[in-house]
Amino acid sequence: MRRGIALLLGAVLAAGPGLPAHAHPNHPTPTMSTPSTPTPSTTPTPSTTPATPAAEPAYGKGWWPRAAIGGGPRQEHSVAALGHRVYVIGGIVPGPAGGFVTTGRAEVYDTRRDTWSEAAPLPVVMNHPNVAAVDGRIYVLGGLSGGASWQALRDSFVYDPRTGRWTPLPPMPAGMERGSAAMGVHGTKIYLAGGMRTLTPGPGGLQDTVDLVSSYDVATGRWESLPSLPQARDHVGGAVVGATFYVLGGRDRGQVNVRDTVYALDLRSRRWSERAPMPTARGGIAAAAVGGTIYTFGGEGRHDGTNPNTVFAETEAYDTARDRWVRLAPMPVPRHGTAAVAVGGTIHIPGGGTAGGAAPVDVNDAYRPGAANGARLPRR
Repeated sequence: MRRGIALLLGAVLAAGPGLPAHAHPNHPTPTMSTPSTPTPSTTPTPSTTPATPAAEPAYGKGWWPRAAIGGGPRQEHSVAALGHRVYVIGGIVPGPAGGFVTTGRAEVYDTRRDTWSEAAPLPVVMNHPNVAAVDGRIYVLGGLSGGASWQALRDSFVYDPRTGRWTPLPPMPAGMERGSAAMGVHGTKIYLAGGMRTLTPGPGGLQDTVDLVSSYDVATGRWESLPSLPQARDHVGGAVVGATFYVLGGRDRGQVNVRDTVYALDLRSRRWSERAPMPTARGGIAAAAVGGTIYTFGGEGRHDGTNPNTVFAETEAYDTARDRWVRLAPMPVPRHGTAAVAVGGTIHIPGGGTAGGAAPVDVNDAYRPGAANGARLPRR
C-alpha cells in the first residue's frame, strides 16, 4: 500500500441506534491530564474491529499524492500557509503507549521541495485549534484540550517564522473561548464563527456547540463580538471571499446532526444571509478558497442516522459569485478531521481520520482546481 499505511476504513463499529447523538461516538475515552502544560494528554487504546486495508487510492483528475506527514499520522489539527510552506499545528496523534494523545507539535511542509521539517511546538497542547495566518505570522486563538473531556482553552499565541518562536497573546475574552470554529481573514482581522466549548469523547459524550461569532484585530489586539450565527455549528468550514465570511456545513451537538447550510456574513453591513446549500450535508469538513470559489473536502456523519461513522470522499465547490455548487472528483483517501489551505492555486490537505472517531493517518494530498484540463503540479 502507498507509503506503507493501512487505511483503517470501516475499522470502528457504528454506534447503536439507541445511543444519543454525539460528535465522536467512537473516540476513545481519554484519561485526565492538565491542559495548561505542554505534556500531551493521553487516551487509552480504542476498541476496534480488525482493520481491512483499503484499495490503492486512485489519483488523477486534479489529485496528487505528496510526501507523507514527516512526524506520522495526525487528526483534528489545523493548517496555515506562509509563502510556499504549509504549517500543520496541534491535533491528536498516536500515543507511545497506544491510543491517542493531544499534541502541540508543529510541522512544516515545503510545497516546492515536497519535504517536511519541524517548527517550534505550541506552548500548550491543543486539538481543534483555531488557526489563521495574517501578514506573515500564524495566530492560534484557543482550541480544545484536556483529559476525560476536552474543554475550550483561552490560550492564544502568535508564531513568527523569522524567529521560529511562539509568543503568548492575551487570552481570549472569557465566554469567547472555543475550538473547532470556522475561520476567515479580512485585512488585519481574524474571524471566528461557531465552534464548541466541550467535546467529551465516547458514546453520549457532551458537545457544547455554540453560535458565537467574534473577531480579533492583530493590529490593535482587540476582540469584538459580532452577530451570532443563525444556528450553532462546529466542525465547520470557513473562508472569506471579498468582504463576505462564509460558514459551510458542519454539525450541531452531534455527529449525526450534520448540516448542509451555507451562511454568509457581510463584513460591511454585519448581516447574515443564507446561500445555496451544500449538495452533501457533512461535518468535520476541510475548506479552502481559490479565487471566488470555496472547495470543501471529506467529512463525517450521515444525517439520516443510518451510519454515523460514514467518512465522506466528496469534493464539492461553491461559486460565491453565482451561488452555485458543483461536484468534483472525490478524495482518493476519504478523510474527516483534516484541514485544507491553498498555496499558489493548489490546495493542500494533510492528515485526517479515515474512520469515524479517531483513526489518524499521515496521508498528504494536493488538489489542483482545473488540473483535469491540463494544469500540473511539480514533479516529485
